Amino acid sequence: MIATDIAAILPEVILAVLAMGALLGAVYTGGDRTTPLLIWSAALVMVALGVWIGFGMSGTRTAFGGAFINDGFARFAKVAVLWSAAVVLLMSLDYLSRCDLLRFEFPLLVALAVVGMMMMVSAGDLMALYMGLELQSLALYVAASLRRDSVKSTEAGLKYFVLGALGSGLLLYGCSLAYGFAGTTQFSGIIATAQDGHVGIGLLFGLVFIITGLAFKVSAVPFHMWTPDVYEGAPTPVTAFFATAPKMAAMALFARVMHDAFGAAVADWSGIIALLSVGSMFLGAVAAIGQRDIKRLMAYSSIAHMGFALMGLAAGTGFGVQAMLIYMAIYLAMSLGVFAFILSLERDGRPVTDIGNLHQYSRQQPLRALCMLVLLFSLAGVPPMVGFFGKFYVLRAAVEADMIWLAVAGVIASVIGAFYYLRIVYFMYFGEEREPLDPPASTVQWAVLVASAAVMVFGVVNLLGIEGPAAMAAEALVR
Repeated sequence: MIATDIAAILPEVILAVLAMGALLGAVYTGGDRTTPLLIWSAALVMVALGVWIGFGMSGTRTAFGGAFINDGFARFAKVAVLWSAAVVLLMSLDYLSRCDLLRFEFPLLVALAVVGMMMMVSAGDLMALYMGLELQSLALYVAASLRRDSVKSTEAGLKYFVLGALGSGLLLYGCSLAYGFAGTTQFSGIIATAQDGHVGIGLLFGLVFIITGLAFKVSAVPFHMWTPDVYEGAPTPVTAFFATAPKMAAMALFARVMHDAFGAAVADWSGIIALLSVGSMFLGAVAAIGQRDIKRLMAYSSIAHMGFALMGLAAGTGFGVQAMLIYMAIYLAMSLGVFAFILSLERDGRPVTDIGNLHQYSRQQPLRALCMLVLLFSLAGVPPMVGFFGKFYVLRAAVEADMIWLAVAGVIASVIGAFYYLRIVYFMYFGEEREPLDPPASTVQWAVLVASAAVMVFGVVNLLGIEGPAAMAAEALVR
């Protein structure tokens, strides 16, 4: 029994043992001098685990009495989380070195957070869900404060901790209500309590609190308040990580809880998530217009994009989950490229984040400006970039679920949001000439930026093959 359970969670065990072993090794040997080796080692292990999970595993396996589920849906999310975290680690190395932030804790915190995320997406029990969520969150709280000599970084970590603790408390209260009225913490037991497609009033209150806690984690309106300050205050590599892997894990967990635990009562939660979606899309689109700091702008952009992803989940169908997974995969690719660009922005050896510094950037770095233009067009949903097809899928899911009003709201929000993306393009190509930025030095950042832009262009052929795996993942969840 134990051997079978361990076999099901072996990837998580490997990554956790790596992180703990590396922690002991770094403490008792070279300390921060080992950081480059730790970053490369962690990234390579994550890539290898992603290949193993994506191509070497199949079927559905459960462990620890159903508390852990290894199915196609979990594997899709895990591969996305592992590979995006690996890319963030590699493209952060040069930045950390230049800014004297080579702390050996950074790759270890990322690795431990990823273990938590892998646990989250495979959770089949409320206790397993909370364990994974807290492992991820505690690692991210510390990572946000990585720059110990910066007031902004310390403030970001504190705000994230306080508001994250509030979100966790609400989630835990919802879990306790669900357990009290369902009599079990197992998702399979909770779903069995739904009568005629509806949950009782007590369980409904638990559902609302659970949705509230999960909305904190995906930074959905009105539980988004931590996002802009944390994105701006945290070191840029940490912000890049916040904007990618945790978003995928949180959205996958959201879908897991809604369909595995409350899938028999779609009518009870679909409207709530639709309202979260509309609020997130419009606040993200409108609030970003006045932002000058590109990291804060990307924070509001992420809020808007989570709103679009929630649109797919609000549909309450298998195709809606497929659309959400496709959207999130495309969003990860876009965000990695944009943050590779942001990480390279410097003047006189100091990082810059004000978009005013991008005036006439196309004259200094024409290829990088072109790649950023492609990524911004894709974020805005301009055809024929891949970002357009991501939005098309979630809009189609809403329409097929007879939520035409939600699709119309999404189109309007997308048009509003296009303004601040196109403004950056205007600065790069038509703005007044300013003092030039330093030439970028990192080969990895350049490679990630170019590869991401290429995916946005050439991915229109068949969405790089993610449509099929996303459909199989959705089928594994929505049965």
